[in-house]
Amino acid sequence: MRLSDCHNVEDFRTLARKRLPGPVFHYIDGAADDEVTRRRNTQAYESCDLVPNVLAGVETIDMKTTVMGHQIDMPLFLSPTALQCMFHRHGEAAVGAVAQAHNTWFGISSLGTISIEEVGATFKGPKMFQLYVHKDKGLNASLVARCKAAKFDALTLTVDTIVGGRRERDLRTGFTSPLRLTPASLASIAMKPRWAFDYLFRTKFELSNLKDHIAQGTSEPISIGTYFSTALDQSMDWKVAEAIRVDWAGQFCLKGVMSVADARRAVDIGATAIMVSNHGGRQLDGSRAPFDQLAEIVDAVGDRIDVICDGGVTRGTHVLKALSVGAKACSGGRLYLYALAAAGYPGVGRSVALLQAEIERAMKLMGVRSVRELSRENLRWRP
Repeated sequence: MRLSDCHNVEDFRTLARKRLPGPVFHYIDGAADDEVTRRRNTQAYESCDLVPNVLAGVETIDMKTTVMGHQIDMPLFLSPTALQCMFHRHGEAAVGAVAQAHNTWFGISSLGTISIEEVGATFKGPKMFQLYVHKDKGLNASLVARCKAAKFDALTLTVDTIVGGRRERDLRTGFTSPLRLTPASLASIAMKPRWAFDYLFRTKFELSNLKDHIAQGTSEPISIGTYFSTALDQSMDWKVAEAIRVDWAGQFCLKGVMSVADARRAVDIGATAIMVSNHGGRQLDGSRAPFDQLAEIVDAVGDRIDVICDGGVTRGTHVLKALSVGAKACSGGRLYLYALAAAGYPGVGRSVALLQAEIERAMKLMGVRSVRELSRENLRWRP
């Protein structure tokens, strides 16, 4: 299978599986417990049907939308995700370059493998930093200060990782960051020599923004679930979130909001956006899909804050359904991580281009010339 054979997210997933060692692929692909929520995130879109109109004169399509004060060229962006250089040596540099070419948001994780300073110096498009609040208050303050100095456009506080989800695939495969070299992991790595050469010799794996503060995860192998449960601050509450918002004093997003009550609290503390998200099903298994929660959250706060539907997106039609409900945009991680793992920069570029083309084609088939024309009149829900 070649990159040219990839025509959708599932194709990129298949190619990524061929090119990655088993533990690394399953880290991207897996989720918490029985992975019910991970599957539900995409299945939720199938309970909703699009109702097209015709003869609408759709030669010219406008996909632009404004999210967190920035107009982007399509209503889809690339969520911050961790450990990207472990999946392919191009890592966040590839994701940022593709996002910049499409004039859409991308971000780096606190557990990213590229530095805040490099992102600030390299990418001119809208960029966010995804903050995990650590027990080390000095580290938290340092990360925010560095993002200010690097002129990041938004700070995104992840609020659904108060403890690590139990990712049973990782327990079975022994996945850690960095990889713990055992007979089993070495056997898996040996079967993927191209990946092994890049990981072992061409790119030094490190958590670039944490390495001077925390050895775990950068030089000392640890599972991500254990990292969340031991390094992050479990006392984080709304006062902490508001204090970070005040310190940041710019576009501020909460990632992981799933209830109306929390959406309203986000407005109260001055957040400018929320990502309706369950962390890709990697935290609380059995929780609802973001798309299923979207309508009630939009109805409660959509006129006061940007609502983003994060997770489960694999098709352009999924984006149109979320926008029809009232989201400002959609975002996702696996939709580009499979492509990154499969082929680096060219893979991410092809994946995003295919999704953008799907959005445009679906808009034309829906008889919609602008994303602003989308509404719930376009939708019908299955019983």
